[in-house]
Amino acid sequence: MAALPTLATPDPTLAAIDGQIVARQKNEPKRGYLGMSFIGEECERRQWYSFRFTNEQNWDAETLRRFEDGHRGEDLMAARLRMVPGLKLHTHNPQDGKQFGFQALGGHFRGNIDGALLGILQAPKTWHVWEHKVSEKASALAGLKGKLGEKAALAQWNPTYYAQAICYMHYSGMDRHYLTCDTPGGRATVSVRTDASKTEALRFEQRAERIIFAAEPLPKLSEDPAHWKCKQCPSAGVCHRKEMPRVSCRTCLHATPERDGDGRWSCAKHGHDLTLTNQLTACPSHLFIPALVTWGAVDDASEQEGWVQYRTPDG
Repeated sequence: MAALPTLATPDPTLAAIDGQIVARQKNEPKRGYLGMSFIGEECERRQWYSFRFTNEQNWDAETLRRFEDGHRGEDLMAARLRMVPGLKLHTHNPQDGKQFGFQALGGHFRGNIDGALLGILQAPKTWHVWEHKVSEKASALAGLKGKLGEKAALAQWNPTYYAQAICYMHYSGMDRHYLTCDTPGGRATVSVRTDASKTEALRFEQRAERIIFAAEPLPKLSEDPAHWKCKQCPSAGVCHRKEMPRVSCRTCLHATPERDGDGRWSCAKHGHDLTLTNQLTACPSHLFIPALVTWGAVDDASEQEGWVQYRTPDG
């Protein structure tokens, strides 16, 4: 019988670093909007759950390190682009020093571009939305670019990045998108240009509208909890395993996202608007949207007294 291999002793210092990386994400500000970077996600229910704060989305240390690598890669590529004579790259608005951002649907649908670019040698007179990614699949993008042509490669390689590109062009008014993608560490880079499409942009906007203003969860991608995308979904517990959603204003039947204003939410119970802080904490009058209580069906309710009674399948 062969001996089992000896496993290396875990490094406690590296484990402590991972712990701090994971803990740090709790202090990051919460997005109160549906992101244009997320609208290409295949499952509309997952997007609705995310927009409604139904569950905490805590990333592991490995994923968070990949995010950090992406931010560093963006800065590295911006510096490299600025080395090209005559090329102009604006990563921030000169008037206020902030990223260029766009919003629609009452401020509930938003996005921020990595930059606006003029002077790339392929089309020196045309402004491009610039986005940068860091991915171990950069070589696959290069392969699709050679096989399908530059203009079709992005949609095939990553539908989420494609949707992001289409929305950014639509709301910025620019007709071209220039995506650069590095392998981790910035050792190899591939680029693709994508054309604007009003038809596609309106399709994504209609999807965003459907998600934002739906009063109840939208249809699932799959009824099978073993579906590979469902297993990876941070909302799988609420969606498939009958877990209770998070208590927040956005899971409460009294709260409504309004079509006017700057991402405005209102509360029918108390008759006032809700700040993002309000929404994250909720109040003692919170009542779950009934469709989120998947372990039972509404049996009785009193709007005047503020309660809902559920009955489980076993009675």
